[in-house]
Amino acid sequence: MQRRTLLSGLAGMGLTVPALEPARGQAQPAAPKKRLTIAFADPVSSLDPQLNNFAGDRSVDLHFFDLLIENRDGGLQPGLATSWKPVGDRGWEFKLRPDVKWSDGSAFTADDVVFSYDRAPKVPGSTASFAGYLRTVEKMEVVDPLTLRITTKEPNPLLPLNLASVHVVARRTTEGATSNDFNTGKALNGTGPYGLVSYTPGDRIIMRRNPNYWREPPVWEEVDYRYVANAASRTAALLAGDVDVIDKVSVSDLAQLRARSDVKLFAYPGLRMLLLQPSFSDKPGPFLKAADGRPLDRNPLLDVRVRRALTMAINRDALCDRLMQGTATATGQWMPEGSFGYDPTVKPPAFEPDRAKTLLAEAGYPDGFQVAIHLPNDRYVLGPQAVQAVAQMWTRIGVKTTVEAVPWSVYSAGVNTGDYAVTTLAWGNGTGEGSYALINVLGSMDPQQGRGVSNWGHYNNPQVDKALEDAMQEFDDGKREAILQHSARVVAEDAGIFPLFHYQNLWAARRGLKVTPLTSDRTTASMVTPEA
Repeated sequence: MQRRTLLSGLAGMGLTVPALEPARGQAQPAAPKKRLTIAFADPVSSLDPQLNNFAGDRSVDLHFFDLLIENRDGGLQPGLATSWKPVGDRGWEFKLRPDVKWSDGSAFTADDVVFSYDRAPKVPGSTASFAGYLRTVEKMEVVDPLTLRITTKEPNPLLPLNLASVHVVARRTTEGATSNDFNTGKALNGTGPYGLVSYTPGDRIIMRRNPNYWREPPVWEEVDYRYVANAASRTAALLAGDVDVIDKVSVSDLAQLRARSDVKLFAYPGLRMLLLQPSFSDKPGPFLKAADGRPLDRNPLLDVRVRRALTMAINRDALCDRLMQGTATATGQWMPEGSFGYDPTVKPPAFEPDRAKTLLAEAGYPDGFQVAIHLPNDRYVLGPQAVQAVAQMWTRIGVKTTVEAVPWSVYSAGVNTGDYAVTTLAWGNGTGEGSYALINVLGSMDPQQGRGVSNWGHYNNPQVDKALEDAMQEFDDGKREAILQHSARVVAEDAGIFPLFHYQNLWAARRGLKVTPLTSDRTTASMVTPEA
């Protein structure tokens, strides 16, 4: 399936690790001459590439680890696998790349892949599992060191696409290791372009070129990858010359950056969407109350009329034009225009506050009710501001809305309790294909199948689950896209989520550098090259 793209000190912490050693026969690396410093916005939970499916983690992972198949340049491309083909109704065979070595010099084999895909769904401590990508895998067989055969539980045409999101780790150094062993460097043994020099959690990662890398050596010999949560601080660091590249540029800094001759902006259409998830819990919970503050007997969000009222009370154009200053596109579905699964008939809900009030009255809430929206205050670009604007819009139709913005560490633990009435998610559509959100965000929660891991509202619609199952078994691209488009219409009609807008991806770099995105909104050193 060809998808359509859119385009230091650690001594005090004990986390300094030895420099990479070249394979036998290779020269010792010289001191780094080409050094790149990146300030990035998404927090990193771990260097374990299979712990959490978080944006920051996955950007870091691409420096150290490889994928069997890569989703880039308009479709699926060879990675650690040189080719793949279906075998029978439920089988896939993968031919692996010869002469690939781990950063410690040992050979990469099919056994490492089997170990990786067995480990990924069950890493202890995961709060955003990779299980959804591997949910249909029934059996894995090593035919020979460079041939792998995977049998699925049912026909799955999307298996190669799903495997393009699960990094491969080395059995020899990962078996029996903890996620913290990756953070200390003990288990961080990859086939990627860089190896770990040091890691300071919440601050930075220092990487150095991997001398055993199987592709052409990366442009940059050493990378200083710094976590700078505040957008203004990232901009200040770039303008001061402290860093070379920043991601997720704040819209409030656009005018200033455009006026500078020593920096350059790079803007690309994005796959990431900001959305709200209403709670489908049978009980109202502590964050839903009657208009006068008394407890409610039932959850008003279970009534589709209430959900439709809330989504049509949101002025998405105002959010995009005034708040995002034209760097976002209003939407009524999870896939952006031009992507696989986008339905052109599903428009952003019209802004109709008077109609919203009528629907609330019809549902039995003429005086509205009280609700709180929860979100992280340190993760989503302009998320708190966008949600605050939505809260004001809802309050105007009689739904008195407060905003609870908390640190990601608190939020990520709270979303799984089921207590939050409305949650916020910036969903990255990592595969660029509509079933990704069906599996993770909209499919009914089923940990055994790896479904619904980010379905924090506990949305449950049998039609959506059926669409997912049908799409996962349909090998014809046209038919599969029609299934996904139908699911977009079902969710929109049901107001199962409240999509707000798709972000535009924004980077800025010092003059003389060029930023070209790999996939969606990941930020990696390989995206940055000197201008010709």
